[in-house]
Amino acid sequence: MAFTVRAARVEELEAGPPAEVAIENAYRKAAAVAAEQPGSTVLGVDTVVAMGSRLFGKPRDRAAARETLGVLAGRIHSVIGGVCLIEGGRVRTLAARTEVQFRPLAPGEIEDYLDTGEWEGRAGAYAIQERGALLVSEITGDYLNVVGLPVAAIMELAPDILSPGSAT
Repeated sequence: MAFTVRAARVEELEAGPPAEVAIENAYRKAAAVAAEQPGSTVLGVDTVVAMGSRLFGKPRDRAAARETLGVLAGRIHSVIGGVCLIEGGRVRTLAARTEVQFRPLAPGEIEDYLDTGEWEGRAGAYAIQERGALLVSEITGDYLNVVGLPVAAIMELAPDILSPGSAT
C-alpha cells in the first residue's frame, strides 16, 4: 500500500479531558488533509501525555521540558493516542491509552537528557524510541502508541488497511 505523510497545519486543543483532546486533534488534522485530498483515505493521529487531568504537550523551550520531566520523574503517566480515519466521507475515531512509569530521575539525568534535544517537538518532552527509553522503568499497553502511532488502534478502526488495494 502506498501512502504519503502530510503535516496538517491546524490549531490544536491544549486543554480538556485527555482522550477527547487527542481525538479532536487527530480529527482536525485528518479533516484538514481530507479537504485538500478529496476521495483519499486519510489517517490523523495525535499524542497527548497526561497525569490525571493535567496535559503535557510539546514543551515550548528547555525550561518547560525540564519542568515536565521533573513532574513525570518517578511517577506513572498516561500516553493517549487519538486516531481519526476518514474514508469515503465516513469518520471513525478511537483513543488508545498506554501507562508509562518513569524512573526517579536526578537533576543531572534530566539535564543530560535535555542535552540530547530529543524533547523538542515531543508531547511529554521525551521520545521512548530513542534515548528517552532510559527514563522509563515500565509500560503497560501498546509501546507503539507511546512512539506516536497506535497501530493496534488503527487496526481496530480499519482491520483491512493492510490488504492489497485497500487504501490509496
